[in-house]
Amino acid sequence: MSPHSPTPGSMRSAAEVNEQIRALWTRSGGSLSAQERAEYELLVVEWAAAIRGAVAEAA
Repeated sequence: MSPHSPTPGSMRSAAEVNEQIRALWTRSGGSLSAQERAEYELLVVEWAAAIRGAVAEAA
């Protein structure tokens, strides 16, 4: 798990997670290592959950 992953039960906004995803791609130069790919996958799952949470709140 990434050292930047939130603790269970906490949720960052989709914008915060998206910013971290963009930073990861920038740091990697556009080519992810196996460790970076795993971090990216966790971030995408977190981003999707944040999007679902924002949609549910708006409804």
